[in-house]
Amino acid sequence: MADEKQTLQALLQNDTFTGRHIGPTQGEQLAMLEAQGFKTLEEMTDQTVPAVIRSMALAMEKGQSEDQALNSLRHLATQNKVNKSYIGMGYYNTRIPNVILRNLLENPGWYTAYTPYQPEIAQGRLEALLNFQQMVMDLTGMEVANASLLDEATAAAEAMALCRRSSRSKSNRFFVADDVHPQTLDVIKTRAEYLDIELVIGNPITELESQEVFGVQLQYPGTYGDIKEIEAIISTARAQKKMIAVATDLMALVLLKSPGAMGADIVLGSSQRFGVPMGFGGPHAAFFATSAKLKRSIPGRIIGVSIDSRGNQALRMAMQTREQHIRREKATSNICTAQALLANIASFYAVYHGPEGLKAIAERIHRLTTILEKSLTDTGFCCNESYFDTLTIKVGSQQQAIYQRALAHHCNLRLIGNDRLGISLDETSTPEDIIELFDIFLGKGKALDVSFIDERITAGEETGIKHSQRRTDPVLTHPTFNRYHSETEMMRYLKRLENKDYSLVHGMIPLGSCTMKLNAAAEMIPVTWPEFANIHPYAPRDQVQGYMTMIQQLQADLETITGYDRVSMQPNSGASGEYAGLLAIRKYQESIGEGHRHICLIPSSAHGTNPASAVMAGMKVVIVECDEHGNVNVEDLRSKAEEHCTDLSALMVTYPSTHGVYEEAIKTICATVHKYGGQVYMDGANMNALVGVAKPGEIGSDVSHLNLHKTFAIPHGGGGPGMGPIGVKRHLAPFLPNHQVSPVYQDEGIGAVSAAPFGSASILPITWLYIKMLGHEGLTRSTEVAILNANYMAEKLADHYPVLYRGQNNRVAHECIIDIRPIKESSGITEEDIAKRLMDYGFHAPTMSFPVAGTLMIEPTESESKVEIDRFIDALIAIREEIRKVEKGEWPADQNPLKLAPHTMEDLVDPEWNRPYSREEAVFPSDTCRTAKFWPATNRIDNVYGDRNFVCSCPDIESYREG
Repeated sequence: MADEKQTLQALLQNDTFTGRHIGPTQGEQLAMLEAQGFKTLEEMTDQTVPAVIRSMALAMEKGQSEDQALNSLRHLATQNKVNKSYIGMGYYNTRIPNVILRNLLENPGWYTAYTPYQPEIAQGRLEALLNFQQMVMDLTGMEVANASLLDEATAAAEAMALCRRSSRSKSNRFFVADDVHPQTLDVIKTRAEYLDIELVIGNPITELESQEVFGVQLQYPGTYGDIKEIEAIISTARAQKKMIAVATDLMALVLLKSPGAMGADIVLGSSQRFGVPMGFGGPHAAFFATSAKLKRSIPGRIIGVSIDSRGNQALRMAMQTREQHIRREKATSNICTAQALLANIASFYAVYHGPEGLKAIAERIHRLTTILEKSLTDTGFCCNESYFDTLTIKVGSQQQAIYQRALAHHCNLRLIGNDRLGISLDETSTPEDIIELFDIFLGKGKALDVSFIDERITAGEETGIKHSQRRTDPVLTHPTFNRYHSETEMMRYLKRLENKDYSLVHGMIPLGSCTMKLNAAAEMIPVTWPEFANIHPYAPRDQVQGYMTMIQQLQADLETITGYDRVSMQPNSGASGEYAGLLAIRKYQESIGEGHRHICLIPSSAHGTNPASAVMAGMKVVIVECDEHGNVNVEDLRSKAEEHCTDLSALMVTYPSTHGVYEEAIKTICATVHKYGGQVYMDGANMNALVGVAKPGEIGSDVSHLNLHKTFAIPHGGGGPGMGPIGVKRHLAPFLPNHQVSPVYQDEGIGAVSAAPFGSASILPITWLYIKMLGHEGLTRSTEVAILNANYMAEKLADHYPVLYRGQNNRVAHECIIDIRPIKESSGITEEDIAKRLMDYGFHAPTMSFPVAGTLMIEPTESESKVEIDRFIDALIAIREEIRKVEKGEWPADQNPLKLAPHTMEDLVDPEWNRPYSREEAVFPSDTCRTAKFWPATNRIDNVYGDRNFVCSCPDIESYREG
């Protein structure tokens, strides 16, 4: 009877969300425990996690079912009021084509993929990102574009830093036009402070020429709608050798003369209105384009064209990819991610509509704006004479009355000063909307004849764009933008690219430190609910009560999980979170008279973003050595903390360590830093090994960022989006990021680090649901099973590959590092060869050569079943046997399945196959490959060729191979 009861409990457990999220069944967990000499998960956890850091059980509710949690979130969503937004400021209502909505945004084949560091199995999204770059280059008139940045405001901050690096001027002053979006200015101010840049804000037409500055930031069109004659401004600036950055709008550039044609050095902005919902602020893909001379300094990722081992065209990330991991404190930026999923949506929006479709949309927006402007002007209102889609109307004392009438009509206008109102139209605007807006401004007493004004425009009456400002050059001429305009063709194009990409729909992605866990369908559903998707980030707070309640509940849950006193949701990437955390430390130290502290201690094993973020925060990096076990060398730490005690600002430490172990001395490490006056920043990259078993805020750290796209189930999206909120102890709470346009706090906080007050708010429901459905038991169990899976894998592989680092009781945390260097010494086979050969077995590679060169870091996560983990273990063991054939001379060192991996369909049909192994050994190395074969789209790609022959634009369509 007892056995039957236990069986029933096991069945019920496996039917909860926890049972669905966690891969191994209870029976499989017992088998994996037994293989390691344990009887229970609790016993294994006690042997793995140091007692000194263990925390009490999470004081949270039990997990809800999917239906319960979704119903709770639906109730919150109904508390949001979706008004028609005319606020603008870089955020617009938009229509995502349904073929893109269903086949991309709501498709796990696209949103569960990892960053394309393994390009042979990422050709689909690489092509989509290359399309994005081509679209941006065409519309901006620039020679080089990257594959997206986080948002327009942070892109502008990056532009300022790039101007500083590239300018020959000795000045430390940067000119910002007074019509730049206010949220952009907010972020620029934050960034400038610790880069020792003085900002000059003014009218570039009248003030720029007399200013000694190294660079200029313009907005085109300006935040109030005006289209300034920026060509003259750029000409003046160039004559004085000032660098010029222009923030702009892609939809406006369909009609307007491009900044590139007028001599700009950098052009940036947001691609949000190309089919991406406003989402209360994000995620959205910023674009960033430069002249060719800046191509090796451009921040972020660039997709480049190269060739594979057969000489066929192939795509890859080029040049400065992962720059911060290579150059560390000498990196020019801390950017480690992008907004790939959103950039892909924008690129497909352009592909689907094509140049003619985009022009029709842009002309329609502008025509409706012109009708509204003329109707208001005819009735006595004063508007800006030049515009694309935005009008600023002087209304004097009527401001509040008109604004309130708009609210009564469920419309949001932009309040400007105390006597003006702003209106921005978009692709969803209709003639009926224009009539409604006319009624709002004049009341019901006077009717508007739209057709009469439309006839005046047709007859040649001038609009808000002068003929001299109109674009005359063709754009989007590449065949890709002129072929896929029917839904059938578009659907097939999307599917064809998806088929070239490896994602979680195919199998495990065992990347150490990247935590590629399940992104449950239930968690993803609310992202496209209108109540979350269609809200402007600066909508009045009384219209977003559901959002605010959800965010507050999420903050409270994260505070409980981490042991911190307050959480900020603003940083929209892990690197942005690092930066915000360091700013909080610096501002706190300034507040207590210790602003001179600027030394940041960082272990040699740290993520490369750590030193890059420290430099951005105005710190000097001092490296702390690690011992032979991969732990921080406590004596070296103490010595350097003591040496720099007068100026010690912070320690940045990852826990569990970047080497994948729980360092037992972590409390001593934190105490040592505090003893010498510093603060402890704990990198949250490995939080998946802490939730429910330990809390950073109780270990001794003062601040951490949390990768919601790792530990808390937001999908990676093929290279973004991400979220990096920070948690802080009470003394740092007054120094969290605030926001000038939409304040988060009343009387405290520092400048903004992101364009929107709550970062990429529309993906926060994913983490909210993840936490609510797992509850305190499920969150803890997830961590325990993540540890179980990693240790099971380490034990099974240990006889075949050395496991580099282990902690107490010979255990690893949630990931393990296997050492390939002895294999390279004996056979010439490298970690890259193994990574490429794993593709033939149907797997994505683990993390290569990080944090130790010549290694593979493996993280199975809690979501993978024992069957899948065993399949991966079997593949690595089989590869080890293949390596033995090389070691024994049975296969030549340069002609073997590892050196020539991955193998493609072209290899299968090669009529001149002359290799010392069979085609079958090449493409079907295991039985599972026969039943579920994933075919790499290209053979091994030549990285050196791609960097030496840099091309970041779309090649001729004939060079694309379909299939």
